[in-house]
Amino acid sequence: MAASAPYADLREFIDRVEALGALRRVPGADPNLEIGAITEVAAGRPDCPALLFEAIKGAPAGFRIMTNATTTPQRAALALGIDPTLSPLDALKAWKGRRGELKLQEPRAVEKGLWQENRVEGASVDLGRFPAPHWHKGDGGPFIGSGSIVVMRDPDTGWVNASIYRLQVHGKDRITVQFDHQGRHGAIIARKWWEKGKPCPVAVVNGPDPALFIAGFEYLPEGASEFAFAGAIKGQPIEVAPGPLTGLPVPARAELVLEGHMHPGETLPEGPFGEFTGYYASEKRPSPAMRVEAIHWRTDPILLGSPPMKPPRFHFGLPFRAASMWSQLENDGVTDVVGAWQHVAQLMTVIAIKQRYAGHAKRAGLIAAAQSYMGRVIVIVDDDVDPSNLADVMWAVTTRSEPSEQVDIVRGAWSSALDPRIAPEARAKGQTSHSKMIIDACIPFGMLETYPKTSAISLAEAKDIEAKWGKVIAGKG
Repeated sequence: MAASAPYADLREFIDRVEALGALRRVPGADPNLEIGAITEVAAGRPDCPALLFEAIKGAPAGFRIMTNATTTPQRAALALGIDPTLSPLDALKAWKGRRGELKLQEPRAVEKGLWQENRVEGASVDLGRFPAPHWHKGDGGPFIGSGSIVVMRDPDTGWVNASIYRLQVHGKDRITVQFDHQGRHGAIIARKWWEKGKPCPVAVVNGPDPALFIAGFEYLPEGASEFAFAGAIKGQPIEVAPGPLTGLPVPARAELVLEGHMHPGETLPEGPFGEFTGYYASEKRPSPAMRVEAIHWRTDPILLGSPPMKPPRFHFGLPFRAASMWSQLENDGVTDVVGAWQHVAQLMTVIAIKQRYAGHAKRAGLIAAAQSYMGRVIVIVDDDVDPSNLADVMWAVTTRSEPSEQVDIVRGAWSSALDPRIAPEARAKGQTSHSKMIIDACIPFGMLETYPKTSAISLAEAKDIEAKWGKVIAGKG
């Protein structure tokens, strides 16, 4: 099954997921903890279905929430416009190739968006009308934004940033926008407005196009457009319409849009919130507050929920940052990289290489460690090991790596305040570094010719068998 024409919006993406047999409709769930718990249980199942919550308890008829949208390799590939029948590693390799050749598509302006079908403003604004889930039992409250895009404009350059930040509800017309550190583009833009003594205009996009959700997750450089990157993914421009209150460009096919301002010095206590590590790494703390002055929505809106969950559950079934790391290794002159993957929600990186010289694996491991955000474990394997298959990787670790000879520790490396292992006193001082373990799980280069031969069929042979007999094995032949 080859990739088809681009999906128009979240609704059409849902239709395609359902056509693949990967969608489950869930009626009558409670947004207070139940939707989050159902999402987590489903994400832990082998089939990891996407969920569409309908007839949500306490919400108006027709209001819906989608979760687990892109949590499998199949659905992540679908969102990227890649053949969803490819194997996980082949899909990531296809994305790596596409990403290096993407042609940015600047957004196309239109007069009006579909999200302008319904509107309330001023004193009529009431966020309680919309189903904002309380995702985890230890969370500080309901979060309407876990898969939402926050649109802001730089007051000096006019650059529009559209990134993902979590959004907690604090009453009928207040939300907090959580910038996890002050280097985030949104935090920088907000400060520029405040330094001029002005409130910062904000438009929050709930129910974004999955391509824009992916673009919001990417680490794009300052000045780059997430709208243009999303358009590149789809191969056609994203249509945007101006927000009536802020004038900010908003995707025309968004589901629900909040408009308002963040005023200088206005904060509310935000969090805690369960993080992607599976822990609560930070306590309640002040975050910028947004005054929600207008709400716009399509009839029967669909919110996109993507709460962090305990690994291996993650927002995306394809590790996009592993593709970037794969390209980085090649750009740095590391030849014969045949695969890359990240496990445990990107906290463990695996690089597969075809060894060409002594030290090849060590070189790949050191560069991968330098690029591995928060990850403590980097594993290098031979080209007969599928880096996306954790069991295959651990087979290599336990049969090819001698701990006393093939394990290195790098200290003082890149981490984050979200790291649960960093001591509280160090986190309070901003000292968010940790050590990284590099495991060389390759056959020692000098033993390549003499190492015992594996009894398993090769990856290429396994792929041929899967193509010929896969349906029979799966009970579908």
